[in-house]
Amino acid sequence: MTGVLVKTCLLGALALTLLQTAEAQCPEVVITNEWDGNYQADFIVEAPADSNGISLDLTFSSPVDSIEFWAGSVTKTDDTHFTLVDSKTDVHEGDQIKFSFQVHFSASKPYVITEVLNGLEICDTIYTTPAPPSTPEPLANPCDATDMKPYDYSQVLCMSYVFYEAQRSGPLPADQRVTWRGDSALDDGSDVGHDLTGGYYDAGDFVKFGFPMAYTATVLGWGLIDFAEGHEAAGQLEYGQAALKWATDYFLKANTGKNEFYGQKWAEPGTHAITLALCFRLAPVRRTMPIGDDLRTWTWNDQPGRSTKLPQENDPDYSAEVLDVAKELYDFADKFRLTYDKSIPDASAYYHSWSGFGDELCWAALWLARATGEDTYLTRARGHWEEFHLGKDAVLQFSWDDKRAGVFELFWLLDGSQEYLDALNKYLDWLKDGATYTPEGLAAKNGINTEANREWAAGQVDQLLGANSRLKMSFVVGYGDKYPERPHHRSSSCPWPPKVCDYTWAYSQDGPNPHVLYGALVGGPSQNGDYKDDREDFTHNEVACDYNAAFSGALAAMVELN
Repeated sequence: MTGVLVKTCLLGALALTLLQTAEAQCPEVVITNEWDGNYQADFIVEAPADSNGISLDLTFSSPVDSIEFWAGSVTKTDDTHFTLVDSKTDVHEGDQIKFSFQVHFSASKPYVITEVLNGLEICDTIYTTPAPPSTPEPLANPCDATDMKPYDYSQVLCMSYVFYEAQRSGPLPADQRVTWRGDSALDDGSDVGHDLTGGYYDAGDFVKFGFPMAYTATVLGWGLIDFAEGHEAAGQLEYGQAALKWATDYFLKANTGKNEFYGQKWAEPGTHAITLALCFRLAPVRRTMPIGDDLRTWTWNDQPGRSTKLPQENDPDYSAEVLDVAKELYDFADKFRLTYDKSIPDASAYYHSWSGFGDELCWAALWLARATGEDTYLTRARGHWEEFHLGKDAVLQFSWDDKRAGVFELFWLLDGSQEYLDALNKYLDWLKDGATYTPEGLAAKNGINTEANREWAAGQVDQLLGANSRLKMSFVVGYGDKYPERPHHRSSSCPWPPKVCDYTWAYSQDGPNPHVLYGALVGGPSQNGDYKDDREDFTHNEVACDYNAAFSGALAAMVELN
């Protein structure tokens, strides 16, 4: 999602880890009532021997102001040692001794930790102060450094997939590496009778926008297919597949029936300044709707992507299933045409489909052609090309909205006709010579196609990782000696309970986010090269699933080149 888009409210949950406290009070003392600075207790015990009268010496865990004992007298030795005497009561061995007393205190609650009855010790316990809630140790970087130079593309690729684990919604697997992210949104879909748990939270929020999630899945799959060797060399093929499958599993759930697909898990409208006190709540589905043509096609673009390369490594039955659903939804989308934001009007302020649905229809047909080898889909893609004049207007980006640059690339790969190559070269030339850059050459627009030119792309990736002489920093959270410490991201901004997580603390506090959001790519510097590490500046410091999608493929390509 582009940085200038206003996000909605957060709902979600972090795992809570608290140590249980222990109170080592003598069992003969039973507190029956308590109020501020006071408690009343009964002393109950079986007499250990015959005695004329009762004398009970008590030792407390903390200072006591005074004791009231109605059956006799109280003698104070010091603030923690008192003697209660009842000279009128005779007892025989085995009799029950029971009486009440009140304890008054000003500081911490005092517990009885030793008792001596008529000279016989009946209780001696070492009192352990109740342990405060434990704050877990900060999560260390799950990705080991390698000796790759000039930048550790292999480690950053690993970190990029760790970021996707931080964005997971639903019940989390046992091998989850981001331990501060817990199960969340476990009731999604319950209001409409479906299981819509899973998927990814879009950015720094807790909304599952189907349109950009579909883009993310498709582009992740593209990187896994075309740069499989880089993934394998970095040891990240399995993690990349898991990141992709987390999305496709969700899309399979969202495909609830013929001609019905749920395109969004919504929350109450809000802004970037929403209070962070909601970090630990679970998110119900507030609104889900059958969705538009561009999302249906774009969602299932990623399924042919999976089936092109990955059945051999994964489950061929699963791959066949998603390919079948992809074909079904492509036909559905081509027959009933409507954009995402028209189907879900609430999404328009966040993900407006400016490019329409023609690029998605063509993109989907091309991926189906690549996955199946069937000429029918290539023919239909050519039809979309002509119908929507996809090669006519200038293309300025490849993004969650505008897929035309990807269409050029796939047409050139599958067809090889000159008109598609000309369109692709025109776009690549514009990237190198006409796009908006910072003074050091970092393209200032999101969604740059990292396939365009190896040397140019390598320079872009290196600038993201620290090759910028002015700022001398990485824009990937957790990588390098200097990196963003305050990304605009709700859950990583929330401290462990019982610390507060409200707007004043979590959103506007000056320190780093309590949790390091390893691998997240922030929005980055402005056109003039300025950058401030400020979570309130969502334009330059927000993170999003779509940011890391093409970035992951570019990193795998850099691993191959190295």
